[in-house]
Amino acid sequence: MRVSVGKRLRRAAGSVAVRFCLIAAVVAAGAAQVRAADPNALWHIVHDLCAANMRANNDPTPCLAVESGGWAVIKDIHGATQLLLIPTDRITGIESARLLAPGSPNYFAAAWAAQGLFERRAGRPIPREALSLAVNSRYGRSQEQLHIHIDCLRPDVMRTLRAQQRWIGRRWAPLPATLRGHRYRAMRLDGADLGARDPIKLLATEPAARADMGRETLVVAAARFADGRDGFILLSDRAIPGRDQGSGEELQDHGCAVLGPRPPAP
Repeated sequence: MRVSVGKRLRRAAGSVAVRFCLIAAVVAAGAAQVRAADPNALWHIVHDLCAANMRANNDPTPCLAVESGGWAVIKDIHGATQLLLIPTDRITGIESARLLAPGSPNYFAAAWAAQGLFERRAGRPIPREALSLAVNSRYGRSQEQLHIHIDCLRPDVMRTLRAQQRWIGRRWAPLPATLRGHRYRAMRLDGADLGARDPIKLLATEPAARADMGRETLVVAAARFADGRDGFILLSDRAIPGRDQGSGEELQDHGCAVLGPRPPAP
């Protein structure tokens, strides 16, 4: 697709009906082509379509939800279950200084709270340890609008994290085992949800990460620890251009194999 998606969407800004026709064409064209054509495609979808339709008609379509807290949830074209949480404000990515400002929205907590939408897509309850949230680094993304991938963990990643639990403490430290061939740092958080704890701000407590947040990728993997507590394992990796793209999405499985085959309809 060589026509700029952004220009087409902006040109249609005055007509909701026309915009919906365009978004249908965009989705049909495929995510890879859309992203190659316009790195701002996600921003245009959320801002020009979802948020505009919510204001005009109290309808988030083509998103699944538009929340007053400042974010939207949309179905990604890849996989049966993968969702994206996207701010409705202009925030380019993990490197944005706005994410570290006092009182800034906790987008990871909002993404975790979208698990109900995720389970609806899956058609069944999701085991806690299967669910993960990921943001790619500046070098590992194709879009210039912050988006959190919500999807299942890869089964091999689940097994490795379970085996490594005893080495994961409440401060950032290197994970002894590699994940998808990359060395991640890990940190444990207890609690059924994230509450006020913002993983991006927790990552920025590391001086090396804060100095260049654009190189960081961040994954939040839900966990049930051996001591019986629910919690999360935070994982971060630093991009090395040409060697490691810093794409935490690599730890996710957009086929959601951990769930096994979908049960037949009654």
